[in-house]
Amino acid sequence: MYHNPVLLQRSVDDLVTNPSGIYVDVTFGGGGHSREILTKLSPKGKLYGFDQDLDALKNTIDDERFTLINQNFRFLENSLMVHGVSRVDGILADLGVSSHQFDEASRGFSTRSNAPLDMRMNVMQDLDAKKIINEYEEEQLAHILYYYGELRESRKLAREIVHHRKLKTIETTEDLKNLFSYIPQFKQNKFFAQVFQAIRIEVNQELEVLKELLVQSYKMLKPNGRLVVISYHSLEDRLVKRFLKNGMFEGEPERDIYGNFSKTFELLQTKAIIPDEAEIAENSRARSAKMRVGIKI
Repeated sequence: MYHNPVLLQRSVDDLVTNPSGIYVDVTFGGGGHSREILTKLSPKGKLYGFDQDLDALKNTIDDERFTLINQNFRFLENSLMVHGVSRVDGILADLGVSSHQFDEASRGFSTRSNAPLDMRMNVMQDLDAKKIINEYEEEQLAHILYYYGELRESRKLAREIVHHRKLKTIETTEDLKNLFSYIPQFKQNKFFAQVFQAIRIEVNQELEVLKELLVQSYKMLKPNGRLVVISYHSLEDRLVKRFLKNGMFEGEPERDIYGNFSKTFELLQTKAIIPDEAEIAENSRARSAKMRVGIKI
């Protein structure tokens, strides 16, 4: 299986409120969510899928109601405009790395396989993990390890990377892991997951791209249109939660004399929606998933 979609039924049920509407799946991947969305649409409905990964294009759906756009979802607004679409009824984003990308060892996403330091979701782009590890300044490395990997000893880790790369270019995931072989065995899984996450986020500019998606989604949605976002780590979820709450990523909105502020979204449910134990048992990737649904005011 290319990818086992998380919260499949719940996300699509919460997304589709108008069977004849226009919907967007900005993380097409294996097409699991898109196929389920199409079962909810009438012959008049329309679905657009986005994916920058060339591998995902092999999964396109033969349905006249469906169009797959080979683009990063940061180009949501312009890409839809090209297709004559200015407003949509719902947008779904299942963030992070697909099961296929993790399982394809050569892509360098997995901590379990030895592969070239790559981690690009779009293999056509220039920046990859090897360039970051071998060319970023020590201060830059410390920054991404601290903020994107939430690693407290980021300065020490960055210093070790810079020291080792002076002796020999760090080429593979195994080369990188070997730098930190002193990490106790029982801590290694979490530690390397955090290191790889930090580098991957920087390679793909994931947080900046997510911000752009959220802002454009608000502009593209019709009143009462729905934005459904499934995230897998606190950095993403924090951005989604804040944006749905007050339309901002930092700071506080302006309030009137009564302490009220203009809301952009109404939350379908205050707390994040999470998979049940049965889904987690079937799909381990679901364990860290959090879904939030905003209804445009």
